[in-house]
Amino acid sequence: MAVVAVVLLAGVGVGLSRLFTAGGSTAGVSNNSHSTSLASVTRRDLSSQTELSATLGYAGSYTVLYQSVATSGTGGAGSGGSSATFTYLPAVGQVVDQGQTLYDVNGIPVLLLYGPTPAYRSLSEGATGADVAELNADLVALGYVTTSEIPADSDEFSYWTEVGVNKLQAVIGATQTGTLALGQAVFVPTAARVTSLTAILGGPAQSGTPVLDATSTSPQVSIDLDATQESEVKVGDKVTITLPNNQTTPGMIASVGTVATTPSSSSSSDSSASSSASTTPTITVLVTPTDPAATGSWDQASVNVTITTGSVANALVVPVDALLALSGGGYAVEVVNTAGVHSLVPVTLGLFDDADGLVQVTSSKLADGQRVVVPAT
Repeated sequence: MAVVAVVLLAGVGVGLSRLFTAGGSTAGVSNNSHSTSLASVTRRDLSSQTELSATLGYAGSYTVLYQSVATSGTGGAGSGGSSATFTYLPAVGQVVDQGQTLYDVNGIPVLLLYGPTPAYRSLSEGATGADVAELNADLVALGYVTTSEIPADSDEFSYWTEVGVNKLQAVIGATQTGTLALGQAVFVPTAARVTSLTAILGGPAQSGTPVLDATSTSPQVSIDLDATQESEVKVGDKVTITLPNNQTTPGMIASVGTVATTPSSSSSSDSSASSSASTTPTITVLVTPTDPAATGSWDQASVNVTITTGSVANALVVPVDALLALSGGGYAVEVVNTAGVHSLVPVTLGLFDDADGLVQVTSSKLADGQRVVVPAT
């Protein structure tokens, strides 16, 4: 439940003498020490919303390492020693898809293939495992073999896998060995969007060293949520993303972190307020935009996310700042009738909409269209 700022009456006697006077003006409360105005009680559908700052980027991040135990004689991209040289590198921001060249070593392309298991060995007939299964799926997806030749989910390097590898090697101009040598392909989960280069064009390719960093091409919004608000959000909650150009687009919470982290203060000279804010434990909440194309090409851009955490139909609603906290407990609103007479009406609180500053209230003495006192704006 959201924290609500309300006006606390110092005492029932004092509160009544200050709040109510006969014949009070409809422009506000007569003799009140604070300037006030009036707002209407309405009946409407209400959503509980929380607005948060967030960052728009791309899902996933990974570092591509150069790996090779192959020699040029086996169709590989070099031995990884001093004779191996980067002869082509992609540009930052470039997207490399399945079956395309990610980089070249000694003029031999290193292909990008899809799969969560990274390459760690050469693959040849008789091998089995998760890396073989993703190779088989890639060969089918690229059209080098058919599903009748390699059934779905097959994790065996079969005769048809060898046929597919030979076709792949022919396309990239490598020697057709039927063996996918370590260093001939890089496995990543999806298409790679290059974010930075570590390798240098013309520089040495040393096995095990970083070549580049990349992300997926799927937009994703990341929220550092105050850990105390974890119970207010859940996977599947609908959100509205406000982009840097003030356009909005819908999304949905994809994951809610379970481990809170505490950032360290930026410097010892920070004020106590900023230092406290920087060390507040947070959890990571990830949001997937419903229409990825609507998010444009922004990367690491500041956005706002309005999270819908609940809803209620045909609710009686007042502004949050109409609420008065009673000294004996509970809440009330100050109602002004058509004659200008003020009365205090106790209410039971329901759903809060933090984004619009509204709250659901229940009372047998409150109705749609009545006017309540609020602080003047």
